Amino acid sequence: MTVGVYGLGRFGSFWAQTIRDNSRDDVRVVATSRNRHEVPCGVEFLSEDDFFASCDVIYFCVAISAFEEVLKNVAGKIRKGTLVMDTCSVKSYPARWMETYLKDADCQIVATHPMFGPDSAKAGLKNLPIVLCKVSCPDETMKELEDMFSSWGLKVLVMTPLMHDKEAAYSQGVTHFVGRTLRQMDLHDTEIATSGYKALMTIVDQTCNDPLQLFYDLQHYNPYAREMRLSLQVATEKVLNKLRESEEGLYKS
Repeated sequence: MTVGVYGLGRFGSFWAQTIRDNSRDDVRVVATSRNRHEVPCGVEFLSEDDFFASCDVIYFCVAISAFEEVLKNVAGKIRKGTLVMDTCSVKSYPARWMETYLKDADCQIVATHPMFGPDSAKAGLKNLPIVLCKVSCPDETMKELEDMFSSWGLKVLVMTPLMHDKEAAYSQGVTHFVGRTLRQMDLHDTEIATSGYKALMTIVDQTCNDPLQLFYDLQHYNPYAREMRLSLQVATEKVLNKLRESEEGLYKS
């Protein structure tokens, strides 16, 4: 079996190496990329045409904002019967795009979201979550994927794209928003840092090590992201109003 990763950016390189490290020796792991990147150890780099001619399984690891255009350009190259998956951090739009542009390719489609990356997986994969959303494939394929990812130590969650996006907006989306906001404060380490402050700095490091485009894509392409931001704004105003009320009482006493 040949498993391919399309896109060798920061996450794509990590994902290709993760597949290689967790696959049997008889599984060939290949990659191609629109831009020049270092190729992970044990992964074979192919031209785009050779890549699509070779792969039984394809993971697209490209920016959400680029994914639709990529699909338009490569759909005609994907072999019949290929299992195609994305790894985008939102699921509704990518699932819809794959269903639309691959409808004539007669392939299997599963939308996935490995909810971790090079930073959060430094200590290993054990119990890290990965979401699977069935788009167009037999139940047997889903079961095989669940079993495979579970054997890697991952926590497999099966849900619809919309269910994923609603939950992700209030977990991953808010985390990235807070991390980027704290980065604007130019916070630094301090000798009197509490464990809570250190945890906040960890959030800043993890979210801001990712490309800025990922932050924009999480906010633009998750249908629940605007609702999340409004909720965060309302909650912030409530806290500020409580603080103002307490200050007024202090000055009056």
